[in-house]
Amino acid sequence: MPGKSVKAAVAVVLAAGALAGCGGSPKVGTAALVGDDRITVTDLSQTVRDWRTQFRADPAANELRANAGGVAPQLAGDSESDLQGALTLLINFQVADRVARKAGVTVSGGQVDGAVQALNQQGGADSVTLASGLPRDRARDLARLVATQIAVMRRFGADMDNRLSPATQQAGRQWNELFQRTADGMHIEVNPRYGTYDPGKFEVGPITYRLSSPDSGI
Repeated sequence: MPGKSVKAAVAVVLAAGALAGCGGSPKVGTAALVGDDRITVTDLSQTVRDWRTQFRADPAANELRANAGGVAPQLAGDSESDLQGALTLLINFQVADRVARKAGVTVSGGQVDGAVQALNQQGGADSVTLASGLPRDRARDLARLVATQIAVMRRFGADMDNRLSPATQQAGRQWNELFQRTADGMHIEVNPRYGTYDPGKFEVGPITYRLSSPDSGI
């Protein structure tokens, strides 16, 4: 399953999804490294500042999050978890593109348009994006993630007209497994100031503090 913020968005279209990564220690000024691609601290901070301003001014986004049944509690206020939620999505967008290539799937602009329309029917693509923890200008990125998951699950035999069918459930598990394997192979590194990836929950989780020990070298 994706990070909690991803669940809030993808769940409006699909019954299940999966996005993953692993932790590490990138260079100063880097929020995360996804393969050779760098997400900077500056870009992440600006993304979250834009999100906070837009989210507060969007009643529909607030309602979507409030009615998510605790799906995205990290979006509850101005905190480090806002950064964690946004970083999870920014990482997962890149991993999803690699997953599509591994599955032999090409996601067209028309498919992304279709995902935008689906999100519009679930409260508006912009508002869903805000409810998920990113500013409006990332709506198409979120729609591409949704379109990618749909395309890959269809390649695995999912019946997208029946989200609870055995075939769709099995395709969802295959998507989960492929996403995790792909992310693991991309050597994703997250700056410890934002926390660590939890492979079991597929999200950037809370920061874990460790005591120094003579053998740790810390």
